Amino acid sequence: MTIKLDKLDIGILECLQKDVTIPVTELAEKLGSSKSVCWRRIQRLLDEGVIKDRVAIIDQKKIGLGVTVFAQVKMHHHVKDALPDFVKAVQKFPQVIECHTLMGSVDFLLKIIVKDIEDYERFFWQDLSQIEGVQEISSSTALTRFVDTTSLPLDHLYLEGNQAD
Repeated sequence: MTIKLDKLDIGILECLQKDVTIPVTELAEKLGSSKSVCWRRIQRLLDEGVIKDRVAIIDQKKIGLGVTVFAQVKMHHHVKDALPDFVKAVQKFPQVIECHTLMGSVDFLLKIIVKDIEDYERFFWQDLSQIEGVQEISSSTALTRFVDTTSLPLDHLYLEGNQAD
């Protein structure tokens, strides 16, 4: 369900996506609003789940996690609990930072962050391939990341008449 957002809400989201540590006073000045109004809006955006988390984004290479792998997983059967059981299993692995279900020839796409190829190979054989129902895993190692952002595009919110002036 899409939440109704006005121009101030969208401005707050744009600013917080760039720097969540911005003081509310500075945010209010930047957006031409008051500190109390901005604070209440942020609380509402948090309460409604528009803002899911406020986190630090860590440079994976600087902490020794130099390899990103995308694994496409195909399941044997689509019996009642096979897909939810797979999801529960991969949620336990800290190496899996994203898990998407797909339409098409494979069932899941996983984004996996590991120290090196040997670490992935160990994870592949000891953990991922051992999950019940896995038929096939096709892995691709990322070489260079040309786009690296967590910011969502918000322009459509202005265009869809989502805001009130």
